[in-house]
Amino acid sequence: MAEIEPRLEYQAACKAPFGWVAVAVHQGAVNRIGFFQQQPKTTGSGDSLAGDVCRALQRWFAGGVWPQDIPVDPPGTVFQKQVWQALLEIPSGETLTYGELAKKLESGPRAIGGACRRNPIPLLIPCHRVVAAHGDGGFAGHTDGHWMEIKRWLLSHES
Repeated sequence: MAEIEPRLEYQAACKAPFGWVAVAVHQGAVNRIGFFQQQPKTTGSGDSLAGDVCRALQRWFAGGVWPQDIPVDPPGTVFQKQVWQALLEIPSGETLTYGELAKKLESGPRAIGGACRRNPIPLLIPCHRVVAAHGDGGFAGHTDGHWMEIKRWLLSHES
């Protein structure tokens, strides 16, 4: 499995139940999270926020509380940011369908799916909480394989 954005520099990485998670911070906010099968290289810049995010995610992976109050600043369009804000409002352990979220935002389900697919901060902006009307839907643009195993693990972990 490749990372979401291969050209980025990540400041911290941590082990996850489904591989590795790496965190990129820019100007005091998380702006990217990447998934890896093997431990990724990090810049070793010592960014404390990136390390704090990794520790918070590891606590959550181990059964702790969902990480909150982490500053995020994802690069995206106005519409994508509107969708990502709506994703932040879906409580842990709950899901919405693409259609339900589309209706709430006066959009279409495919547009919602496109914004979810382009989410640069999965986990912290919980696009995994959006599912198809009949089934799991997709995750990071994939509908099978390791990516869907990650989505199913996340949904199961939250339930």
